[in-house]
Amino acid sequence: MAKIYNQAPLPFMGQKRRWNNDFKTALKNEFADCTIFVDLFGGSGLLSHFTKTVRPDAQVVYNDFDGYVHRIEAIPTTNAILAEIREIVKDVPRTKRITGQHRTQVLEVLERYDKQGYVDYITLSASILFSSNYAVNLEEMKGNTLYNTVRTSDFNADQYLDGLIVVHEDYRDLFARYKDVSGVCFLIDPPYLSTQATTYSGYWKLRDYLDVLHTLKGTNYFYFTSEKSSIIELCDWLDQEERFVNPFRHAKQVTIKSRLNYNSIYNDIMLYNHPNKQNDAS
Repeated sequence: MAKIYNQAPLPFMGQKRRWNNDFKTALKNEFADCTIFVDLFGGSGLLSHFTKTVRPDAQVVYNDFDGYVHRIEAIPTTNAILAEIREIVKDVPRTKRITGQHRTQVLEVLERYDKQGYVDYITLSASILFSSNYAVNLEEMKGNTLYNTVRTSDFNADQYLDGLIVVHEDYRDLFARYKDVSGVCFLIDPPYLSTQATTYSGYWKLRDYLDVLHTLKGTNYFYFTSEKSSIIELCDWLDQEERFVNPFRHAKQVTIKSRLNYNSIYNDIMLYNHPNKQNDAS
């Protein structure tokens, strides 16, 4: 039996583990007739993995928009680095700062592996930086205060990508290839507007974010956003002003509370729509 993950095997900012139940329920109840699911902004691949576990009969396309597959391939190296760091900080109390010679030795390990090839600094950040802080290269790691929150077990992603069609494309090209295919549903989880996007590729501008709305016109979709983006309010206003047809007008909405840190709580939002099903019914 295939292994089922309830969260992504490696740290990822914005992974959809809290949507496990709601997403799967909507997938089963509303999109049973869809046979192809295309994850345009694949992120950690968790939505694709959820989809494949619920619909093993369907074709699921995971667009590795952020190089997550590369990080999975680097797990043996990541585990080796963490094994050395565990030994170095074994006398440093948990959650306390790594200072002095301990800090020097940790950075020496990172520098040695960095010279040898790819190092997954995002995953390592969760073990030696303060909660929710990420570094993407050696220089950023050196500029941070280090903490002993080192993971005590190895990472493993066995079977996580099994059955998925993995691609690495501009989402617009991928959408264009599938938009007219019968039975397709798009999973759309773009980088959130007005939120930290340190681990995403490139700079996500307002125009880029709004361009994604083209993928919602007349398509079957799941769309993820948060109240921070105000995208739903914007679309509603433009619709009322008769300047824009609101792509969320007939969508069903589910909201859950998410916590970024001790002082920051906000609402994450999932919208889904199956206009093709509605058209068939009419």
